[in-house]
Amino acid sequence: MSAQTPQTPSAGLSRVPYLPGLDGLRAIAVVAVMIWHADHHWLDGGFLGVEVFFVISGYLITLLLLAEFEKSGRIARGQFYLRRARRLLPALYVMMAALAIYIAAFYPETRYDTRGDFLAGLFYVSNWYQIFVGQGYAAGEAFVPLRHLWSLAVEEQFYLVWPLVMGAILLRVRNPRRLPRVGLWFIGTSVFVSLVVAAVFVSGPVATSCGGEFNDGCWQVGDRWINVNEWLYLGSFSRSSGLLLGAGFALLWRPAAILRGPLRNRGRRLDLIAIVGMLLLVWFFWAMYLFEGAVYNPWLFRGGFFLTGLATLLVIAAATHEGAATGRLLGNPLFLWLGTRSYGLYLYHWPIYQIIRKQAQIELSVGEFILAMVLTCVVTEASYRYIETPIRKGQLRPLLRSVRRTTWTLVATLSMLAVLALAVVSFAVADDHCVGEVSCANEQNAPEETVPATQPSVPGDTTVTTATTTTVPKEPQAHIAIGESVMLGAAPQLQSAGVFVDAREDRGPEGVKNTVIKLRDAGDLGEGSEIVIQVGTNAPMSQGELDAIMAELPDDVGPVWFMTLHAPGIQWIPDNNELIRNMPNLYPGLVQVIDWDTESANVDLCEDDVHISCNGSLPAIQYTNLILEALQLPLLPEPAS
Repeated sequence: MSAQTPQTPSAGLSRVPYLPGLDGLRAIAVVAVMIWHADHHWLDGGFLGVEVFFVISGYLITLLLLAEFEKSGRIARGQFYLRRARRLLPALYVMMAALAIYIAAFYPETRYDTRGDFLAGLFYVSNWYQIFVGQGYAAGEAFVPLRHLWSLAVEEQFYLVWPLVMGAILLRVRNPRRLPRVGLWFIGTSVFVSLVVAAVFVSGPVATSCGGEFNDGCWQVGDRWINVNEWLYLGSFSRSSGLLLGAGFALLWRPAAILRGPLRNRGRRLDLIAIVGMLLLVWFFWAMYLFEGAVYNPWLFRGGFFLTGLATLLVIAAATHEGAATGRLLGNPLFLWLGTRSYGLYLYHWPIYQIIRKQAQIELSVGEFILAMVLTCVVTEASYRYIETPIRKGQLRPLLRSVRRTTWTLVATLSMLAVLALAVVSFAVADDHCVGEVSCANEQNAPEETVPATQPSVPGDTTVTTATTTTVPKEPQAHIAIGESVMLGAAPQLQSAGVFVDAREDRGPEGVKNTVIKLRDAGDLGEGSEIVIQVGTNAPMSQGELDAIMAELPDDVGPVWFMTLHAPGIQWIPDNNELIRNMPNLYPGLVQVIDWDTESANVDLCEDDVHISCNGSLPAIQYTNLILEALQLPLLPEPAS
């Protein structure tokens, strides 16, 4: 979400005055995104703030290119790219450098997992990298501190292409009166893109990882599989609709030209239109969810993005009109502070969230959210004052000279660069393994799969080689339960019975696998640990995903129980249960099954006929006792009727 720097007004109908109302609109958009990233349930459609940014970016960049062409008769692409680089790169690279040092020092096990994200972020191709490996927003609980860079990649790719497009068009369209017709063509292209997205979108349950038995919603491209709906959400073409909509509107609605035409006295009417647009945006932010389980919202991909763009244009129309009150209201001091720093707020908030919670799709508590916001605002303000603003104003050389001004600053800078170099080297030598759901599924389902040895043996060496750690090894947990929202409803009861519980809402096989890795590396899962796993309610599973979970378990654990699922009306449950019931045949002597699907008939479930968190404590106790019976632990007493 790049913030646009106000330009000095120049003569002509296409000049771009400072528009504080657009900064206010950016503030609303970035706050919506930050709330959604903290907890989807707080604002189901908060992710649409990104679409608002796309529309604003398309509008302002096109206005600036128009103004430059009107003033000089050409578009200086080199200067345009230099301005964009000064505005965007310093904060991005500083953020990634600090994050690389943090990971190398405090979270080294994720170095290889995040290495591709860093490389993609450096070259603004994060969206294509995430499509390639299957690491979109629906992907499970991995440490992905740079996932949010996909939208910056979409914008930067637009910035790379758009001066070329506008330069070619403006050279052919010499008559300014023909610009509105070109604007309508841009808007028509936006409609075309939206129609393509609607046609390609795959409704209903789709595979979270492709290449196995269940491949609905997947395309095979060469020897790789990709998730179609994630491609539509992250792809540069599919998300160009908002950028084109804003660009087309810029050719129809130039603020300076409007003030010289018949609409110059229509400010109050535009305020009414802005109210309609803002109400629509608020409604979309509140109600337009992205996905539930493995089902993406069809209304979003079949018109939701486009309608969000249209609502944004209604607000822009009033916010850029000098006679309307909308611009003054949106340009209040608080919104101005947020809007002018929206790029930094967007850039820094997500890594801070991930450092706090370690994994994606883990909701922040209210206290954690407040802490994250305080840290984000402090870091953003420091970045804006001491990095972004000086470099944007061409003060890079004085900034570098100030480093050499004293011995202390020079030593501190060189020390920081040395630490960064060590961090980069540590990333380069990190052990290889698959990254992302699609990438791992492609690897697991390859025709000739080779399983690397866990540790090469050295003749004559009788020592046991383990993962390097700075902590004293601890005793593994004897009984561990890993699951999703159903198990979460019985977490207090299981813990009271001596079972270590790690259960999360919306968890899928990738999340279970990552949890196994986390517990194993922390020493909680090890020799003699008995494990209960329940997964598969939220999405279709493949055998490859279950095998991936088993592959991460230490050799000396067991037995392992997989619980069947009970969720009537969800079409993938029978197939998932069939996979679970077949696991003992594939892993004889290690895997057993706890048949929750059958036993749930004797439990008074919630109204959704899935969860156990209603109707008092009895359902949770019955669920717990089913697990305790398998683990041969004492059962909990049931409450007196």
